[in-house]
Amino acid sequence: MRFSLLAGALALAFLVSPAASAHEIKAGALVIHHPWTRATPKGAQVAGGYTLIENKGDSPERLMGATFAAATAVELHVMEMKDGVMTMRPAVGGIEIPAHGSIEFRPGGLHMMFTGLKSQLKEDDEIDGTLVFEKAGTVAVDFEVQSMGSQTPVEGHDHDKTN
Repeated sequence: MRFSLLAGALALAFLVSPAASAHEIKAGALVIHHPWTRATPKGAQVAGGYTLIENKGDSPERLMGATFAAATAVELHVMEMKDGVMTMRPAVGGIEIPAHGSIEFRPGGLHMMFTGLKSQLKEDDEIDGTLVFEKAGTVAVDFEVQSMGSQTPVEGHDHDKTN
């Protein structure tokens, strides 16, 4: 009886734990929150990748690149307003994540550009990828495919990782 009560309490604690429902990956001092992309129409050649990367460490880190299994290449892009016009350009030399700070990849802002898509991205799929950091090295991530119009991530799957 005592064992079943303990087992039940542990199971309940796991089910209500915030970490149990979060889609985050931990790699040293980094926490990568919910990597995602949008579904694409048939024939699309590009898609954007989004996530929030938190650096809980005492020194800055730098995201140098990424991979996405459904694309032939990935570029890190910066969006800037210049003379009233929004411009997009590759981030030369990577993107710094400040110590005790974070960066957010989001639609209309900083993002990963997946080019040369090999197939249509369909809602609810998960696509393997990696994020490549200067110090933390290569970190495996799964990009969840959200609906075409998504502006923010929708938590949907339970899969925390620690690298």
